[in-house]
Order: sequence, then C-alpha cells, then structure tokens
Amino acid sequence: HRNPAPPSELGDGLVLVAEFSSPHNHIRVVDVSPLAHPDHPLSRSRLLLPRLAQTPSLPTSTYFDLFASLPPILPPGPLALLGFGAGSAARLVLALHPGARIHGYELDPCVLAFARRFFALADLEARHPLRLTVHEADALAGPAASVPGGFAGLMVDLFLRGSVVPELQDAATWAALKGRVRDGGRVMVNLGGRCVEAEERRDGDAVMRATLGAMREAFGAHQVFVLSLGRGGGDDDSFVALTGPLPNSEQWKRKLPPALRGYVDLWRPCSDLLR
Repeated sequence: HRNPAPPSELGDGLVLVAEFSSPHNHIRVVDVSPLAHPDHPLSRSRLLLPRLAQTPSLPTSTYFDLFASLPPILPPGPLALLGFGAGSAARLVLALHPGARIHGYELDPCVLAFARRFFALADLEARHPLRLTVHEADALAGPAASVPGGFAGLMVDLFLRGSVVPELQDAATWAALKGRVRDGGRVMVNLGGRCVEAEERRDGDAVMRATLGAMREAFGAHQVFVLSLGRGGGDDDSFVALTGPLPNSEQWKRKLPPALRGYVDLWRPCSDLLR
C-alpha cells in the first residue's frame, strides 16, 4: 500500500493527486485540466484510473452512459453494480432515475477508502441512505451479492489488473449470475476491448470475445446484444453487452434524457461480432 503523495504533473494536462497499490489493483487518482482539455467530455473530472470516478456532463462517451440507460428497460426492483469502483455509474443512475435503488459490490477496500476520501462517496451514501448500499464483498460470491427475489438488473464492471476477470470467460459464472436476476431482468456488462491496456499478457480484444462467447453460451445467442463505443475497428474500441430481448427502441428513447438516446439504435446481435 502506498500513501498519497503531493500532487504532481503527469504531462498532457493530467495531475497525479494520489497513488496506491492493493492486493487487487494499482490505481492512480488523476485530475484532468480544463485548460489543457477544454472540449473533452472528461475536462474538470477526477479519474480513478483505470476507472472514471466522478460524474462529468452527459454524454461521457464511456460505458457509464450505457449503464445509466439501463433502468428504463428493467422490471421494478433493486439493481446491483458488480465492481463498484468509486461509484461513477451509481452517481449517474441515482441522478437520472429517482426511483433507482442500487447495491454496489467492491472487493478492494482500498478503492472504497479512496472513493470516500477523494470522490465524495461518503456524501453520496449519506444523501441516499435508502437508495445506495455499498458492500465490501466479492461480487461473484453468490450469497454475499444477492437479494431475496433477485435483482431487476446487474451492471457488471469486474476488472483485475486492468483486464476483465477470468471468471467472466466461463459460462458457468454467467449461469450463476443469471440466477440472481428476477424474471424480466437484464444484465449489462463492460467487456473492455482493444482499448484495454492490461497489466498482464492478455489481449483485450481476445478477452472481450471470450467473455462475450461465455455470455452467449449461458443466455443464448438471441438473448445477447453488443454495442461498440469506439470508432469501428480502432484501438480505442470498447464494448458493452446487454442480455434479454432487444427492447422497443422508441419506448426506450422516450424514457431517456436526450444525451443518451443516440445509443439505443447502436445495439447489434452478438453473433455479428463473434462470426
């Protein structure tokens, strides 16, 4: 574990606020200068690398936009955020959907400690005591990450050392997660992709495809859809998956803020990517 150091310049308008290591992650807290990046959607944001950890203006052009679009297509009931991080997705969902209730699961206590210190997570918990519950727990441990009757939706953002956790390349893991979702519920997953720079020798694109293939095996080929957040085949491509039948696009759009409606028509069958 490394104690926070005084702020230092990283170059390109980035300022290192703090840095720490845990048994699970090596993470840096970075501020993005509005002077160096005035037009970037993350300008004035604070980042918990490799995860965004403060709510910028919509759209963020990241998978957090997609997580925030999930509640309108779910049945009533609580949501789970597996891989809570510093709470970026939770902030967006709570702000955009007043009826949402979230259980967040984070394995790394260091991440939660820094989130409360640097990203006002404690304030978020205090403002929403009935809508947000954060658990220091293994998101893949069944009894520790479940609720009676099942979750209405799962948002899955599980990374270890910069790569999607290996368990998510196993169809049995997805079958178990499927069992934690109530009838009509859905799972949305950050798959990573070419944009991921893992701290180990696992190619981000190969891991993404293996994860998507395991989901297809568990949910069925016609029940998994995928969306690319990149520019089509570039190194910045990242992917998000959604389970269940594809919703009616017009009904979905009507329940979203304008900044998120453009994503609705971008979902494609997973078979388009796994050919």
